Amino acid sequence: MFDLTGKTALVTGGSRGLGRAIALALAGQGADVAVNYRGNAEAADEVAQQITSGGRRAVTIQGDTSAGREACEAIVKEALDGLGSVDILVNNAGITRDNLLMRMDGEEWDAVISTNLSGPFWMTRAIARPMLKARSGRIINMSSAAGRMGNAGQANYAAAKAGLIGLTKTTARELASRGITCNAIAPGLIETDLTADLPEAATEALKALTPLGYVGSVEDVAAAAVYFASDEARYVTGQVLGVDGGIVMGS
Repeated sequence: MFDLTGKTALVTGGSRGLGRAIALALAGQGADVAVNYRGNAEAADEVAQQITSGGRRAVTIQGDTSAGREACEAIVKEALDGLGSVDILVNNAGITRDNLLMRMDGEEWDAVISTNLSGPFWMTRAIARPMLKARSGRIINMSSAAGRMGNAGQANYAAAKAGLIGLTKTTARELASRGITCNAIAPGLIETDLTADLPEAATEALKALTPLGYVGSVEDVAAAAVYFASDEARYVTGQVLGVDGGIVMGS
């Protein structure tokens, strides 16, 4: 596996689901991890305890990435204070507020855009300065298959995740000269809290569209994050890796 010994990571939305799996996977390969959470301190503490029991350092940071520039800068500052540096940023925090286009209201649209797109922008902007100074860094954005192919009832979510791909490529171009890479992971149907609420018929329909024919695990996605964070991915930037069982091909 990939060796992240001596590296430090900040994972937003790291208390559960994909974020939890990514935080634990990074720590499992030797990284110290700052676990950001919005409201569930108990879950974040449990993740941190697992990390420290494995011999790595961990800090928990309460903060809402959807709250804008100052909130994101405060999260980054606390991570820097707690770990001394941040070599890896994983923009994972995300929400859904599903509704059909003609029924979606302003709150549903704004909440998803501010969390899933504006949050990663402000987090990236906040982490860019110390990474530029260090002349190295790994930024990993959690997009989605929905951002590559669209999905009925998810205009807000698909738009945010598509926008995140554009942000990823632009960040990669702007920061490449300083040794900073930026890549995106686009999961398909993954077993998480978000997908647990899907009606069985919707889940089966998505499985039928997935060439591999089954639901992926959070560990499948975490493995991709570990790769992007590693030295082995030093020549990979501006890319979107679909961890989706083949549901999106050739786009």
